[in-house]
Amino acid sequence: MAESVGNSNMITRKYLDSLLIETRYINSACPSLEMKLYGKTFSSPIMTTALSHLDHFMFEGATKRYAEGAAKADAILWIGMAEEEEVELCASTGAPVIEIIKPYKDRERIYRKIRHAEEHGLLAVGIDIDHAFAEDGSPDNVFGDEMLPIGRDELRQICLSTRLPVIVKGVLSVYDAQEAVKAGAKGIVLSHHNNRIEYAVPPLMALPKIKHHIPKDIPIFVDCEIRTGMDAFKALALGATAVCIGRPLMTAIKKSGEEGVCEYLTQVKKELRKAMAYTGCKDLDHMDPSIIHGPCGF
Repeated sequence: MAESVGNSNMITRKYLDSLLIETRYINSACPSLEMKLYGKTFSSPIMTTALSHLDHFMFEGATKRYAEGAAKADAILWIGMAEEEEVELCASTGAPVIEIIKPYKDRERIYRKIRHAEEHGLLAVGIDIDHAFAEDGSPDNVFGDEMLPIGRDELRQICLSTRLPVIVKGVLSVYDAQEAVKAGAKGIVLSHHNNRIEYAVPPLMALPKIKHHIPKDIPIFVDCEIRTGMDAFKALALGATAVCIGRPLMTAIKKSGEEGVCEYLTQVKKELRKAMAYTGCKDLDHMDPSIIHGPCGF
């Protein structure tokens, strides 16, 4: 079978590109990108995604440059599987940090990481529900750490254990979205985790229905193939609270370190502002899904 067949990244990219926009100029204004999240105000809804093991897969110091670039761009930094020292390093840059925690079989490790996040002033924590299984459906094992699926009751106990908002990452269905909210989650990330399962529903295809079925005050973050300000605009117009950018930032780190990360995030903000200006969306509270047309030819 060809490598591209069923590839969820390619399906997601095709779906994103199939969505068209209409322009609205009369009564328009220069837009504000300001976003309110968890009681704080941020300059934009453009964030990094929760990358893991950058020092291992790229080069020593990559995680630090990733965090410093986010801080310079005034962007929320999401981090994935990380040692305590890495979390502390990221927090020390001044970037607001959200740590996504794997569904460790050793459940006490989850609680230890949450306590550590509280101690170091993180903005929120999350649980990576889609990283429980390996390629053959058995329990996943990541660098020697075995994973285990999390049930709603366990998730509820995790949410009750902390004053931090708990976000559930890996949601692509109304079912998981509603179960997460019932358990007390204060946010969800729509993501197929970089083609973790083939033929996954593109996050933006799932977004409108999921948004309709959960409370309006639950933030929805969108991951996977968000590369440009126009990608971000489409997600926000369809109901996302904010978006996460990942793989393009890895290229930026390799090329120009923290400056590359900052420049990329800054450029995406400019592209988002342009899309909002051309469509009459004066701020994030006035995004309108009727601006989006499609999917066309999908």
